[in-house]
Amino acid sequence: MITSSGSRPLAPLVRFLRSAPAAAVVHWAWCTAVLCWAGALLVPPRWLPVAFPLSALAVALSTVDLRHRRLPDALTLPAYPLLGAGLWCSGADPPRALLGGAAFFAVHLAVRLLAPSSMGGGDVKLSGALGAVLASVSWWALPGALVVAGVVTLVLARWFREGGVPHGPGLLAATWLAVAVGG
Repeated sequence: MITSSGSRPLAPLVRFLRSAPAAAVVHWAWCTAVLCWAGALLVPPRWLPVAFPLSALAVALSTVDLRHRRLPDALTLPAYPLLGAGLWCSGADPPRALLGGAAFFAVHLAVRLLAPSSMGGGDVKLSGALGAVLASVSWWALPGALVVAGVVTLVLARWFREGGVPHGPGLLAATWLAVAVGG
């Protein structure tokens, strides 16, 4: 039994799944299944260990960010071991992944420090794990993902004028596309 969020990192997600209306859980599960299925069709077999956990994280994190305008630690921090294990299984170069993760994190941290209202802390925390994936795909995937994430965020800005614009879905979509196209 999960007693507190401090004892289990995914406790908030488990609580959500237990307390959410059945329709919300079904939609979340279907979205994850469809994204995994698309990954199985588009992603080279070697990259499937990265694509599947990335798909599950993308649906969960995007759902929370679109609804609550935040990316909680309970979902961003498990991305590191999940995606790290996927990268290891896919045969990615560890130094390249670490350097890419650090560079992507540094760019997002700099934006957060220079303009705190323009980017949330969850986006910064998530960027390191996604940067490791992007660099493992290609060095060009890092700046490409910045552009794609920015475009997705600008599109979302048309619908989310009040309460901030979620940037997490853009980051996740850009990373998923990089794995699908460049992996």
